[in-house]
Amino acid sequence: MQIYGPNGTSLSSPATTARRASSTTFSLGDVGTTAETRSAAPPRAASGIDALLAMQGVEDPTERRKRSIARGRTALDVLDDLKIGLLAGSFDSTTVARLRTAAADLKATSGDPGLDQVLSEIELRVEVELAKAGQ
Repeated sequence: MQIYGPNGTSLSSPATTARRASSTTFSLGDVGTTAETRSAAPPRAASGIDALLAMQGVEDPTERRKRSIARGRTALDVLDDLKIGLLAGSFDSTTVARLRTAAADLKATSGDPGLDQVLSEIELRVEVELAKAGQ
């Protein structure tokens, strides 16, 4: 009697050879095609702040127009505050800083040619007042 392994088993097991011998190609027969094909992996969620900002970056033209109108009104309000301050004899440096911020906000376009022209004229007036103030 010969012993071939630690517990007396042979090196090749008959179960594995039986499995290998009986393995053939798998086929379902005439099942037909499926109407919907799904991917094996689930959809991944957008990760990172850049992806979220990119998804939010798509804006409606009416929203862009509303924001442009609001920026124009803000610039006109700051110009009025500057005018009132100059007429009262109190030149305020915070008004000039607000005017500089309003000028930077007016650089964006609204998509409406008429509104863009009005905003560019407001921007020109703001730039003139900034030049007068020596800024």
